[in-house]
Amino acid sequence: MDDIKRTPDYLFESSWEVCNKVGGIYTVLSTKAHTLQEIFQDRVIFIGPDLWGEKKNADFIEDTSLFPDWQIHAKEINHLQIKVGRWDVPGKPPVVLVDFKPFACDRDELFFHMWNNYQVDSMHAYGDYDESCIFAYAVGKVIESFYHFYELKTKEVVALFNEWMLGMGALYIKNRIPEIATIFTTHATSIGRSIAGNDKALYAYLDHYNGDQMARELNMEAKHSLEKQTAQYVDCFTTVSDITARECTQLLDKTPDIVTPNGFERNFVPVGRNYTTKRKEARQALINVAEKLLGCEISPNALLVSTSGRYEYRNKGIDVFIEAMNRIRTSGQIQSEVIAFITVPAWVREARGDLKEVVDKDIAVEGCLQFPFITHWLHQMERDKVLNYIQHAGFTNNCHEKLKIIFVPCYLDGQDGIFNKPYYDLLIGMDATVYPSYYEPWGYTPLESVAFGIPTITTNLAGFGMWAKKNVTGTDIDEGVVVIERTDFNYFEVAETIARQVIALAHKTTTERDAIKRRCLTLAGEAEWSRFIAYYEQAFTIAREAKNQRI
Repeated sequence: MDDIKRTPDYLFESSWEVCNKVGGIYTVLSTKAHTLQEIFQDRVIFIGPDLWGEKKNADFIEDTSLFPDWQIHAKEINHLQIKVGRWDVPGKPPVVLVDFKPFACDRDELFFHMWNNYQVDSMHAYGDYDESCIFAYAVGKVIESFYHFYELKTKEVVALFNEWMLGMGALYIKNRIPEIATIFTTHATSIGRSIAGNDKALYAYLDHYNGDQMARELNMEAKHSLEKQTAQYVDCFTTVSDITARECTQLLDKTPDIVTPNGFERNFVPVGRNYTTKRKEARQALINVAEKLLGCEISPNALLVSTSGRYEYRNKGIDVFIEAMNRIRTSGQIQSEVIAFITVPAWVREARGDLKEVVDKDIAVEGCLQFPFITHWLHQMERDKVLNYIQHAGFTNNCHEKLKIIFVPCYLDGQDGIFNKPYYDLLIGMDATVYPSYYEPWGYTPLESVAFGIPTITTNLAGFGMWAKKNVTGTDIDEGVVVIERTDFNYFEVAETIARQVIALAHKTTTERDAIKRRCLTLAGEAEWSRFIAYYEQAFTIAREAKNQRI
């Protein structure tokens, strides 16, 4: 028993978002990497998709001296098209990027094998299912090649697979190399997200939903089947929050073996004078773009409020955010200016040429630009839910309005054409953030916010919100985090509570806001990876014990 508790010799962790920044799982892995690298010392190996070909991947540093003999073997003997190097995040762990497209010809055989051995039903697959499964298969091939080349049979090896997209990788390894302990983490069940995204009441009726039945109704059979069967067959099944664990038990017929909450790394946050400088630069950039778009001067002390995340209009609470901002605008209770930013990537066509010109050339604008609600033009703008609701609610963005709202629909990677700053370099300039999620298994955005010392508003339907409630009451912005009780049916009450808390913050003095910032940083310290990695160490132990029992 003492031996089983020590750290395994090797850990492979794979995800579609390794060196591929598309969502919250990227943040999970890229921040966790530093702590894992400290523990494993180059014996943790991340595996992601090579989607760039000959183009440069900004997150990847190629290193031909890393596992050099295996690199040659994998390419020449196993015919794997791989790039080996380091992930350019704190810790710089080893990473393998694999080109999975050559394995597309194996799809039918793979799907037959998965049905025959694990009852994974791929008959109704569509969309990104094939591509994801072929990538997972390629990940399995990479692990298999590395394992055999370095003769790791006498070593303790664990392989961790994230989300349904990597399910077939987990099952491939379980079948081909049973000596490897497998872990499967679902960050959000595919069917739960679909139920919520289709405007069905997820929580009021959760105990009565049947996952298989709902998968058929919502045309989610293939993804649901893969996720459910992977959860059943791996050595350790995990999820990221208590709220998602309940969802897994009901919809996947499998209670997670352990909950592994998501942490954050302090080294992503500037400190001291650097923090002050970064915050000043962020506020200048945000206010400058707002002034150029709106054609009026904005106070440098304006209250800057934002929401962000994936463009899941209802699930992420984007609709509630707009409603809350409209209530603030019409309340008559604010004296200072408030600028509300919606930084949510949409179907961007291009940066606005008129806005880009006046920003780049620092041209003083008299009067607002055409359509002063958005920084980048979209495809099919007339169908965009955010813009439609902004106009329906009656926002004008006229200079006399105390609250103005701006939609930033691009991915903030530092190359958007208007701000040209990464997300964190703009987040640090905010005075408050709001994430009124309806469906949020964890919720990295509010955790990132408090880590940067910025008070946030979230809900009890977010995993982070549930965790925060263990440390604060969640009822007052003075604590740094407000956790609103959200149900399937209290949309307007949530919007009213958000408005009330933001108005309260607007009336705080500088001294009071500094105290709130300190409380944010204290709470964020409780959620660092140095604390939360213990849950993963327990998962490693659970997986290895299960592996030992079956072999």
